Amino acid sequence: MYILPFEKISKKDVDIAGGKGASLGEMTKAKILVPPGFIVLASAFDRFLEETDINLEVKAQLKKVDPKKTTTVDDASEVLRQLINRYSMPKDIEKAVLEAYDKLRAKYVAVRSSATAEDSKIASWAGELESYLGITKKDLINKVQKCWSSLFTPRAIFYRIEKGLDGKEVSVAVVVQKMVEAETAGVVFTAHPVTKDKNQMVIEASYGLGESVVAGKVTPDTYVLDKKDETIIDININVQTTQIKRVGTKTKTIPIPKKLQDKQVLFGKQIIKLAKICKKIEKHYSFPCDIEWAIEKNKIYIVQSRPITTL
Repeated sequence: MYILPFEKISKKDVDIAGGKGASLGEMTKAKILVPPGFIVLASAFDRFLEETDINLEVKAQLKKVDPKKTTTVDDASEVLRQLINRYSMPKDIEKAVLEAYDKLRAKYVAVRSSATAEDSKIASWAGELESYLGITKKDLINKVQKCWSSLFTPRAIFYRIEKGLDGKEVSVAVVVQKMVEAETAGVVFTAHPVTKDKNQMVIEASYGLGESVVAGKVTPDTYVLDKKDETIIDININVQTTQIKRVGTKTKTIPIPKKLQDKQVLFGKQIIKLAKICKKIEKHYSFPCDIEWAIEKNKIYIVQSRPITTL
């Protein structure tokens, strides 16, 4: 079994679905509006490594790494990534991935890495591994393998050492999820990430896909709410001149129409509706969450939730 739909995954499945995959499955089961998708389980990657003997090369290369010498990290990364991308995925796994894609009935999907030592309260691999947006069936297998190999980017290798995971078995699952064509998107912190006030919630919002906010490409609008009575305490509107959109099979940075550049991205009812959904997620998990959201045709989707690791 190498593929499971979100509906068959829960928060207990981090070891097979990675932190991201387990979270999406858990929220799907909790009736949160998550775009449909499936997980290419970590067992698929593990089998690929074993059949190609790359697992032996992984151990050999990681032993050579000295975090004080950047060149050793870069060298190990280059060797391992090239090896993983050179070999073909086992045919039965490839067939299962493509069949699961067909069942989704989604022309475009987001393909995201999901590490099995991820999104605990002490370690979040957010931003360390790779994600791909606007992917079609034609490029799906290639992008799944690129997500596999991103477990060995220089950043991911450094992170593994920094968190004391260099001697542990770390694998990677891959999330394949129907693409949300977001008009607006962003993140929500269900506790204030700066003041650490757990009675406040902070919403960050931008136009287009959420990568603008996650990758720090724009200064988003910021709305601060009192969580108890769901009132807006503060609104900070920022001029936004660009947004990330899917154009064909690529994501591109394009200009925002001038009439929208200095306008508030979300308004009262949307802010409160989003806050209610995020309160529900926090209550379900029983800890403050860092949540990624997107709005398409006035419908709010949740595309990720993880613990806030800085509190």
